[in-house]
Amino acid sequence: MTDDKDVLRDVWFGRIPTCFTLYQDEITEREAEPYYLLLPRVSYLTLVTDKVKKHFQKVMRQEDISEIWFEYEGTPLKWHYPIGLLFDLLASSSALPWNITVHFKSFPEKDLLHCPSKDAIEAHFMSCVKEADALKHKSQVINEMQKKDHKQLWMGLQNDRFDQFWAINRKLMEYPAEENGFRYIPFRIYQKIIKFLCSKGCEKEGALSMLKSYFIF
Repeated sequence: MTDDKDVLRDVWFGRIPTCFTLYQDEITEREAEPYYLLLPRVSYLTLVTDKVKKHFQKVMRQEDISEIWFEYEGTPLKWHYPIGLLFDLLASSSALPWNITVHFKSFPEKDLLHCPSKDAIEAHFMSCVKEADALKHKSQVINEMQKKDHKQLWMGLQNDRFDQFWAINRKLMEYPAEENGFRYIPFRIYQKIIKFLCSKGCEKEGALSMLKSYFIF
């Protein structure tokens, strides 16, 4: 892992320039200016957008604000997908900055899970870590860690602290010298659902698969 530290840093500090714009039908007391942010690829939208939320709430009445959610060109953005995955899946061929629309009403219940707090993001993240370690180490590494190690791993991600995160994460990336590698390599296949017209003019849905090894743990 030591030899790969420069690569790990490059991946960790990867950023996507993004422009957040309030949806045109949202009710505001004055014009809402766009908000620009460099989004970390390895984090989650609802983890790094507190400033975005506060920016737009300044021009809105409290009674017009409900749960925040984001969309790109009509597609709701899943908060439990890493930011880099969302961009690669939906907007990698688009010009920068990435233009994301912000909503405070009409939550798309059929497309998105609710995210009541950052505790929900933490629970999802740790679940993914445990799934990956079950494949790599039969859960031995994650089970031997103390609760404070789990918390340090999470806080490193939440606060964008490379050294804090990798001080713990490196344990999940190592294997005994007598073994030639991990038992299995964890990865997930993500699908992009697209709509197209059939020969008779009817609308159908299809899926494009994208293979990404976004597990950094």
